[in-house]
Amino acid sequence: MRIITKNHPLTRLTIESYYAPLLPTPTHPIPCNGRVSGFVGQYEHQMDEKGRVSLPSAFRREADSDRFVLLQWEPDYLTLFTASKWADVQQRLLEFRRGDAQSWNQVRLIVSAAVEVSPDKQGRILVPAGLQDAAGLAGTVLLSGNIDRVELWDPARYRRQVVERAGDLEKFAHRLFG
Repeated sequence: MRIITKNHPLTRLTIESYYAPLLPTPTHPIPCNGRVSGFVGQYEHQMDEKGRVSLPSAFRREADSDRFVLLQWEPDYLTLFTASKWADVQQRLLEFRRGDAQSWNQVRLIVSAAVEVSPDKQGRILVPAGLQDAAGLAGTVLLSGNIDRVELWDPARYRRQVVERAGDLEKFAHRLFG
C-alpha cells in the first residue's frame, strides 16, 4: 500500500490517498493469514448407520464456529451453512417474508426443513434420516466446498448433475482466470 499526501489548493486541507494494488505484486502481496479463504475441495466419507458423516478438518477450520445449519433447498443435495452465513440467509428470508404474503409459506417450508448441527468430538455431524432420504444419501457421501457453504451429495448423483452438465469448463475457466 502506498500513501500519497497532497495539499488541496482551494481548501488548504491535506488529502491522503491510499493505493493498494488489486492483484498481488512482489512488493504488495495480498494478505491471506497463511491460509486459503472459503470452503474449497472435495472429500468422500462414509456415513455410519446412525447417519453421522465426518466433516473434513479443513472445513471445520474454515468455519467461524462449531454450529452449522443443514438443509435441503435444491432437490439433489444438502447444504451446510456456517452460523454466520445462516444469519445472512435468515435476513434475506425475513425480507422476502415481509415483502410478499405468499412468501410466508415458502419461508416456512425452507426453515422447517433446516436443522442445527455441530460436529462431535470425532468431527462428525448427524444428518437426520429425513434429509438423508430427501438427498439420496447412504454409504459414501461427497462433501464439496462451494466457497461460502458445503454441499453434501451422493457421489453418483454429483457426477450426473454437476460433472456431466458443467458445459464448456475450459471456456469458463479462461473467462475467470484470464
